[in-house]
Amino acid sequence: MNLFLLLGGPIGLVLLGSYAWRALRARAMDLWLPSYLCQALRGRGPKPGQSVHLLLCIADHFEPGHGSVSHDVAAGRVRAWIESYPKLFEAFRDSDGRPPRHTFFYPLEMYEGSEVEALATLCHQGYGEVEVHLHHDDEDAEGLRARLAAYKELLAARHGLLARDRDTGDIRYGFIHGNWALDNSHPDGRHCGVDNELDILRETGCYADFTMPAAPDPPQTRTINSIYYAIDDPVSPKSHDRGIAVGAAPAPERSLLMIQGPLLLDWRRRKWGLFPRVENGCLQGNQPAHIDRLPAWLKAGVQVPGRPDWFFVKLHTHGAPECNQRVLLGEAMVRFHRSLADLSRRDSKFHFHYVTAREMCNLVRAAEAGWQGDVAGARDYQLVWKDWRHLCGTPPRRDNAKSLA
Repeated sequence: MNLFLLLGGPIGLVLLGSYAWRALRARAMDLWLPSYLCQALRGRGPKPGQSVHLLLCIADHFEPGHGSVSHDVAAGRVRAWIESYPKLFEAFRDSDGRPPRHTFFYPLEMYEGSEVEALATLCHQGYGEVEVHLHHDDEDAEGLRARLAAYKELLAARHGLLARDRDTGDIRYGFIHGNWALDNSHPDGRHCGVDNELDILRETGCYADFTMPAAPDPPQTRTINSIYYAIDDPVSPKSHDRGIAVGAAPAPERSLLMIQGPLLLDWRRRKWGLFPRVENGCLQGNQPAHIDRLPAWLKAGVQVPGRPDWFFVKLHTHGAPECNQRVLLGEAMVRFHRSLADLSRRDSKFHFHYVTAREMCNLVRAAEAGWQGDVAGARDYQLVWKDWRHLCGTPPRRDNAKSLA
């Protein structure tokens, strides 16, 4: 009996450790947990009494055809957004007097002109912007390059969408990769196929990637809670696994800006009252936006060194399916916006700003350049957006920004 206990203890620990490791790997936590622990030890998030500017971006993998539904169902999903969004949220205003703004990353491979035109109508009313989303598999580099170039021209010329570079007038776009497999990063090689995808994105006008975090999916990077530059290794996948933090050094040549959302353990919300929940910035049916999640989003500390009072919070969702519409276009989201306004009224040091993906990128660039002005003044810092279809020439330069209002 004593021998059994003596052997059972170590064996039990080994078995328990093996089980725990498999559980971590199944949720991709083996990739990011070491980085999280290092960040947690250093301490992140607002300091007591600090002024906080929440820069809130909702990046929607907006796929009306998700689930191989009929054209009528997909059109109905878009119509629900067009009809409901202004009615629900028009009364809310952020600290700059702007309504909630949503970024629709619309998939290239699911393109339907009527759907995009409907979204464009909502965006031209001031409620958001459209960017580029893509699911693909086993694609070659030149085919990808051609498709991205054609798609950005289509969105700009036909629908009056996408940004222009203030200095050059070039069309620019934000990007989210389908199935999280940016730069061929899925371990089994599915859902991409292009090892030099970062270079192709940059060369076709991508201003930033917003794919991460991917956890609990396996393409998750080791770098978390960061805004950084990734340099592509054209013969190897997942070049964005590591990078150079914005503000740590000048932007490297041939690099692509990566803007991540929060990924951390939330000890304030525990499963079964014991285990911390993983906060990955996802908004969906069982993860509605709630003011109780805000402390974790801020604690992730996604920032640029030049502006310690600016906290970049990029959340993600799949907003087209009905199961998620119920929380994104329902009472839960109304309560969330109301709670932000209430918090701002109660706390004079808390300010919140609804931003699109483009505006978030502009704020990153402004902070990196040493901008000490307010958030509103930097929303159009480098990338400007309006319906360019009926305008001639290129947008004004930054020193003539007033003409863009």
